[in-house]
Amino acid sequence: MLINPRNLLLILCLACTGYAVAQKPLVLQGKVIDKFSRQPLEGVTVSIPEENTGTYTNELGEFQISATEKTHRFKVAFIGYRDTTVIIPAHNLTPFAISLSPSYKSLDEVLVISSKDDPTEKVNNVQMGVDRISMEEAKLLPAILGEVDILKVLQLKPGVKSGGEGTAGFFVRGGSNDQNLILVEHAPVYNPSHLFGFFSVFNSDAINKVTLIKGGFPARYGGRLSSVVDIRMKEGNMQSYHGEGSIGLIASRLTLEGPIVKDKTAFIVSGRRTYIDLITRPIMQSQNDGNSTQGYYFYDLNAKVNHKFSDKDRLYVSGYFGRDRAYFNNDYQYDEDTYRTEESGIAWGNATAVARWNHMFSQKTFSNLTATFTDYTFSIFSNFKDEQETLPDTYFGFQYYSGISDWSLKYDFDYIPSPKHYIKYGAGITYHTFRPGASEFESDDPDFEIPPISVGASNIYATEVDLYAENDHEITDLLKVNYGLHLSGFFVGESFYYGIQPRISARYLLSPDLSLKASFSTMTQYIHLLTNSGIGLPTDLWVPATDSVPPQRAWQPAIGVAYSFKKEYEVSVEGYYKKMNDIIEYLDGANYLVDGLEGWEEKVESGEGWAYGAEFFVQKKYGQLSGWVGYTLSWSNRRFPTINLGETFPYKYDRRHDFEVACIYKLNDRIEFSGTWVYTSGQPITLPVAKYEGQFGEPLYAYEGRNGYRMMAYHRLDLNVAFHKEKKHWSRTWNIGAYNAYSRLNPYFIYLEYDYRTNTNQYVQVSLFPIIPNISYEFKF
Repeated sequence: MLINPRNLLLILCLACTGYAVAQKPLVLQGKVIDKFSRQPLEGVTVSIPEENTGTYTNELGEFQISATEKTHRFKVAFIGYRDTTVIIPAHNLTPFAISLSPSYKSLDEVLVISSKDDPTEKVNNVQMGVDRISMEEAKLLPAILGEVDILKVLQLKPGVKSGGEGTAGFFVRGGSNDQNLILVEHAPVYNPSHLFGFFSVFNSDAINKVTLIKGGFPARYGGRLSSVVDIRMKEGNMQSYHGEGSIGLIASRLTLEGPIVKDKTAFIVSGRRTYIDLITRPIMQSQNDGNSTQGYYFYDLNAKVNHKFSDKDRLYVSGYFGRDRAYFNNDYQYDEDTYRTEESGIAWGNATAVARWNHMFSQKTFSNLTATFTDYTFSIFSNFKDEQETLPDTYFGFQYYSGISDWSLKYDFDYIPSPKHYIKYGAGITYHTFRPGASEFESDDPDFEIPPISVGASNIYATEVDLYAENDHEITDLLKVNYGLHLSGFFVGESFYYGIQPRISARYLLSPDLSLKASFSTMTQYIHLLTNSGIGLPTDLWVPATDSVPPQRAWQPAIGVAYSFKKEYEVSVEGYYKKMNDIIEYLDGANYLVDGLEGWEEKVESGEGWAYGAEFFVQKKYGQLSGWVGYTLSWSNRRFPTINLGETFPYKYDRRHDFEVACIYKLNDRIEFSGTWVYTSGQPITLPVAKYEGQFGEPLYAYEGRNGYRMMAYHRLDLNVAFHKEKKHWSRTWNIGAYNAYSRLNPYFIYLEYDYRTNTNQYVQVSLFPIIPNISYEFKF
């Protein structure tokens, strides 16, 4: 039977039309918001399970997703909110909104130890070396003296090492403390520690979420070699007023949020203060006849306001201010005719201010114009005043201060031409002021008169510019790649440095539950940290690259696999190698507190470092028992032309093995148990092999190599039990726990001492913290 040519042509046209329709998916657009506060939710997982496709919401809570032309069942999931399923009719091309309700903990709900409820988040995400943490996660774990510390939670992740008790900062994949870019609402924070490293400066009640990036850096980040910690504050509730707080053994905090203009303007303000000084002050006064006081305290204040001009324009203004102060005051009779008042102490702190304008040009393009200011200041002060009966009063004062401040302007764009591409690009400029250390003296004593003078290093000014572009490209259903380029320049004095930093990350799905990942990134850092000690004192100084000290540079390849099974467990393995160039170290015997900072370039030496290792991570995300186990096997070494005779030596925080265990067991709606255990190999240390007396009886030491010995291993168990009670309009939680539950005396430092009983030199270990009990009361209303 012959087919009519006209019919054949009609069949071919229909076939081609059908093919075209089948190959052209719909692009569905939507927005996810909090049901009660009406604030957009960033990072929400939006998926269509039957089509094995998914995406995440952006900063505006918006998403785009490809789908075939039929009715779809969307699954929407986000930590702290109930999972929601939304049915979207076929042929729906109108942007739609999805409201999520906060979840209230119960046995039949998912208890998540991740930033997202998506059990395959690590599998599908193109980025590797990334940990996302919300405060709901952090608050489930044991707190130190009632204070939830987000940096301590990060140190429970593979690849992140603590410097030890009493040591500020953290160390990522063999890098140093200054190589971590810590951002709070886009503003860098230069010293993230309170109480000599025991607490961080971040108030948990003010934080919404935290993202840690250890490798495979997106092109939008720059300025540091080893990690990015991106901290975002809560937005404030636009519908109603709420508050929460905590009363602990040494500190209390209070947070309030609510609408200024309903559905238009919201605020959040959060404060925290210790009261160690309020407790110790009367005790010290009673022991010294009321003549002397000494103490320590810190405080934080976070505030944020956001205003919605329209659906296309929002303004965010936020700020942080925090201070630490340790002081000693003494009033006494100096001699028969003189009464003396003495004041001395140490103080340091951070301040940030951020203004961000968010504008939507279209459903596919939006921008953020951000202005930031950040300042870090450290000072030591000492002064006394003599009040005399027969002579004029006299005064002597001394102050040493240092710090760094930045003014920055950034313009960032997000462009989504299709669900297969997510393009980000932008530019920024930062003006740095380095205050590397100066001293002020003043005295009006007739026998020792000193007019107000300032001596020390002068301020150094520098300008840093950067430009970037990146594309999150879904090449096929199996292969997704993020590639980009970060360009930067640094002007200081008569010198100019630049960095060309390509970045690429790729994910290939071997199955819906298994992916293979790889990444390569190059980083440039134009500032250095002069580290005087590792004991947590904030005396470290930030200095720029100069004519004789070039910027730090690094490159890092990584490869890994991510696997999710039974929709409940998540497993990842990553291996990395990091090469660092032009890192600096003090020459043997150099010390800026003793020698002064003038000519500091002659007291340091540029060298190289390399770190490599493997990270293993297993996480159980659902059920009454949840938590994770992490393990890191790593090496980190340094080499300098003259230090240690030019021989390679282990980095100070090189630790071969690191184990981290975190567990949460929910007995019922009212009682939760949690615990963490950490184990790390001994820290390298430089110890003298002999001690003897010099010509004038002073102690002298003989050394053999840098970091040639290791201290004992560090391990610690922290426990907590939480008792919850919820009513209609308020809730409370009692936390009872212990830091270092089995009172392990972990090494802090070791020194050589002569033992007169045995007539030999002995090594003596000093430890800081035995078991520390904790009780705190938390409330919400």
